Formats: sequence, C-alpha cells, structure tokens
Amino acid sequence: MLPPTTAEIPITGARLSSVVPGTVRGENKDRELTNMDLALKFHYIKGLYFFYNNSTTQNIITIEELKKPMFELLDRFFPVAGRIRRSEADNPYIKCNDAGVRIIEAYCEEFTVEECLDMVEMGCSFHDRLCYNQVLGPDLGFSPLVLLQVTWFKCGGVSVGLSWAHILGDIASASTFMNTWAHIMSGHVPKESIHITSPIRPYNFSNVIATKPFSVKELNPPVENNWSLPTNNNGQNMRTRCFKVSAKQLNLLMSNTCGKKATNFSRFEIISSVIWKSLSQLRKNSLSSKVVTICWYQNPSGDSNDQVIPNNKSMVLSTVERDSEVNNVSELAFLISDRKIVENEAINNEEMIGKMDFLVYGANLTFVNLEDVEIYEFEMKGKRPVFANFSIEGVGKEGLVLVQTKGPKNGNKEDDINGRIVTVVLPEDELAHLENELKTNWNIA
Repeated sequence: MLPPTTAEIPITGARLSSVVPGTVRGENKDRELTNMDLALKFHYIKGLYFFYNNSTTQNIITIEELKKPMFELLDRFFPVAGRIRRSEADNPYIKCNDAGVRIIEAYCEEFTVEECLDMVEMGCSFHDRLCYNQVLGPDLGFSPLVLLQVTWFKCGGVSVGLSWAHILGDIASASTFMNTWAHIMSGHVPKESIHITSPIRPYNFSNVIATKPFSVKELNPPVENNWSLPTNNNGQNMRTRCFKVSAKQLNLLMSNTCGKKATNFSRFEIISSVIWKSLSQLRKNSLSSKVVTICWYQNPSGDSNDQVIPNNKSMVLSTVERDSEVNNVSELAFLISDRKIVENEAINNEEMIGKMDFLVYGANLTFVNLEDVEIYEFEMKGKRPVFANFSIEGVGKEGLVLVQTKGPKNGNKEDDINGRIVTVVLPEDELAHLENELKTNWNIA
C-alpha cells in the first residue's frame, strides 16, 4: 500500500530574495514562443539534488557562495530572468527584462539528508516541499519563470530544488542551466553552455512524421492567465513515486521479459514496456491503454545560440499505438523502439495551438527518456549529488513515467551507469496497482 498522503518533509524559516543578471539588458529584448513552447505552458519541471556534508562544524555551502555565480549564469541564460507578456494580438512572449529569478532559503531541522532519502524509500514524494510550488499567473507579468530553493538539513547537508516553467525550455535545457551554474561556481567557466550528448542510437525520422498530433489534448474550456492544470480536467488524485531499480534487478528483468532479444532494446524501452503492460491490464482495452506518448531528447539544431538559450527544441514527442492482442513486453519494446510516429512538425504546424490550451504530459500515458541527460553533472565544491531526480508538475490523468540513470554515466559504479531511477506520476489507485505489480513480479519497491 502507498504511504499516507500526510507524509511530508517539514520546512521552516523560508526567506525569499531575487537575483538578476550581472549585465543590464533593459526592456528591448523579446523572445517569441513556438507552438511547442505554448503547448507545454501548463507543465512545470521540478529538479532536486541532495548533497551530504562531511564536516561537523559548518554547512557544505553558504547562500552567498550559491548566489554570486548566478550573476554570470543569468547573463548567459538571460531569458530565464524574463517575464511573460502579451502582444497587442494577445500572443504570449518572454520579455527579457532582467526581472530575475527567485531564491528561497529554507531549513529542515528535523531530518538529515539520509533520513529524508529514507522517506523516499517509503514512497514519500519530496518535490512539493523541497522545490518551491510554482504557477505562472494570474499576474503573468510578475511571475518568475525559475525558482531555486536551497534547504539546509540538521546534518549540514543541503538540497537544491529547481522549479522551472516548461514554456521556457525542456528538461535538457533545465539540466544544462544547473550544470553551467555548477561550472561557474567551481571557477571552471565554460566557453559555451554544456548540453546533453546525442542519443546512442540516432533515430531515423523518415516515414514516421505525423500529420496530426495525438500527443497533445485540448483543454476545454481554455484557461486564461492562471497557467495551472484545471482540476476538472485532471479529475484524479495524482501521486508521485520514485522507484530505484538496481543494475542487477534491471538485467534480470530484461532477461526474463525479452530473453536474447533484450540486447535489441534500451533499458528505457524495457522499463516502459513493463509499465505499459501492467497499466494496460488494469485499463483493459480502453483507448488509453492502446496509445502512449514517448518523449526523448537529441541535440538541438540551429545556430550556436540554441546551445546557450533555453528552449524546447531538443525534445522529440512521438506516439506509439498497439493492437489489442499485443501485450508481450518484447513486442511492446519493439513498438517503442521502431514504430514511433514523430509529432513535432505536426505540433508546430497545428493552427489551434496558441489560440487554444493544450495538455502534453498525461494526455496519453507518457514515457520520458532521460537516460542521455547529464543530471549528475551539477556539482558543489567538487561533490556530486548523492541523489538527483527530475519530475513534472501538471500531469493529466493518463499519467507520466520518467526514466533516468542512478548516477553519472561517466562514473565507475556499475549501478550508477546501468541502474535506473523511475519516477511515476499516476492516479492514486493505479499507482498502488503498479507498485504491487513491480514488487510482486520483479522485486522492485
């Protein structure tokens, strides 16, 4: 059974401040928003990093040490410090006016970092308390696009929580922003912003381009200036759960479900297929069990500015449909691997986006591949996080699954490289079903 919803991490002494770019840009810079940006405006990215403290006399880092590098960071990522405005034609855009990002300083005096991570093992979701709650609007012009919460624990350890408006950029952009901050903090200022590597297996887009996007769902009635998912469109008590899957567990799962065929598929494809099969059994033959959305990342195209300005260009949205009789894990993995219908072009050509409001994550059951996003490159004083995780807020009732590595891909631990963190956002009853399935059949809890 899932733990009580009242389980939470107590936070005290919150202080708010703002940091602006080191160079004044004024109000003369605008950033237009693409259809993909606008389709994602109800979604918010949550990133969370935990660090132990090896000292018994002082905290791992001070707020001054964190804030000082942000002046240069925001010079590089200047749209992050902007605000949403509307044109005379009522179209949203980002005014790059140096309004800044919000910093929250907080304390958790009851738990150590280790005790907090133990709560994750029990099923507690910590994103709501350690990442500041963010919604753009109803006063769009005053809503920061990015908030950073620094929480010190009684052991002197610290967590850094990121709340990032998805309209600004995707998880790859958000991770790049954090990694660049870490490099500036360490004194190793990169000439260009770091980005994710190319996927191991480049995808062939020929003959898989959709003419109509099925990965987005229109919200009716449309929402005006309060950009949060309406309750009546969600209709479910959504819960978040992180599953830690060791390399040994994952190798066994791949072998037992696909046998020799397992070498044809990525870990993401196997995990997604297992969860798709489990939820399809629960949802029977409904449409929601037959069509899923797959999201992954590739290097952005275009000029060099694309690498330093956050955007949603590296995100690829696609859909996969199965026949009713297809419910074997290896068959589902094959569909995810080779039968994706890419929808980016259809979304960018959709005339209604910008005029109507849409939902992406949870419009269908959505699987997000974060295996190539360098999450663990965010370091403080030479230390990598002991645990890092990304999730999405504003998920529709069909649910969301994110798959990432357990540690740095260039590390020397087998479990870090080949283990996975699986973050699931589902209606409460479905999450309980999935948790029981994974624990009973695969010894994953």
